[in-house]
Amino acid sequence: MERDAAFTQKKAERACLRVHLREKYRLPKSEMDENQIQMAGDDVDLPEDLRKMVDEDQEEEEDKDSILGHLQNLQNMDLDTIKEKAQATFTEMKQTAEQKCSVM
Repeated sequence: MERDAAFTQKKAERACLRVHLREKYRLPKSEMDENQIQMAGDDVDLPEDLRKMVDEDQEEEEDKDSILGHLQNLQNMDLDTIKEKAQATFTEMKQTAEQKCSVM
C-alpha cells in the first residue's frame, strides 16, 4: 500500500510538472493530468529539483524581457550589419517611391 501511495504521488508530481509546462507554453490542458493530481489529494507540488529548474527558467525569461536584456542584445549586435540593413531598407523604400511617384 505504501508503494502504491508513493507511486501515485510520483505520478501526481509528474502530472503537476506537465500542467506547469502546459501553462508556460500555453498548450491545451489535459484532464488525465488533472485527474492524477486529484487522486493524490490535491496536495501535490513539484519536486524540489524540478522547482529549482522552473524558477531558473522564469528568472532567465524575466531577464530577457527586461530593458537590460534588450540592451545587452543590442550590444551583442554588429553595428555594420545594422547599418547595412538600414541602408538596404532605405534604398528599397526610395526605389519603391520612385516607381510609384512620377514626379520623383
